[in-house]
Amino acid sequence: MDTDSRTLRVVLVNPNTNSATTTMMTELAQQSAVSAQITVEAATVNYGPGMIIEPTALAESANAVVERIAQRVDAGALDAVIVSAIGDPGRDELADCLDIPVVGIGQAAILEASAGGRPYAMATTTHELAGSLRDLVHHYGCEENFLGVYLTESAPLELASNPQAQDEELRAATEEAVAAGAQAVIIAGGPLSETARRLRETTDALIVEPIPAAMARVERLLGS
Repeated sequence: MDTDSRTLRVVLVNPNTNSATTTMMTELAQQSAVSAQITVEAATVNYGPGMIIEPTALAESANAVVERIAQRVDAGALDAVIVSAIGDPGRDELADCLDIPVVGIGQAAILEASAGGRPYAMATTTHELAGSLRDLVHHYGCEENFLGVYLTESAPLELASNPQAQDEELRAATEEAVAAGAQAVIIAGGPLSETARRLRETTDALIVEPIPAAMARVERLLGS
């Protein structure tokens, strides 16, 4: 990494209010960092739902993300921000007002999965966000080889409390995407990272984890 020897501070902001999820995602981001110079800090928004599962909550969380990062900027310098919800709420607004890299986990996952014109898809538990995820693909100009959003049968809150069922249903959604021609499948949700790692062992498709993808993009941007 082409930087000086100081510690690089990357803030991972969780757009929902579940601090346990923030801790899990921050630890994963830190583990994914290649450079020993990077320290990932956790930030949880001050208000909003504990889990974003529908479009209104996703849209409203953008303000909470911007306000939380404004508080962190006031507290001291930082080098990059990761917005750690698959819909990237507040990412565009932060990118417009900060002169540091601001990476959304949805953005990073989409760019990684679609690289080289590879056909790709998403698998997720959040049924009501399927339209928002398709819009995000269009927003980043990566719709040409996108094969769609594949959903679990059960609802997200039900699966969040049943990891085994979550694994099984996301595996089925992933297999459906692969059968449709996907060579890469994004497991669309920051809290779904453990399931994504297990899915890698059961499919020949590239399984894209949004948080490691975001950290890789941050490191490339900081290195430039």
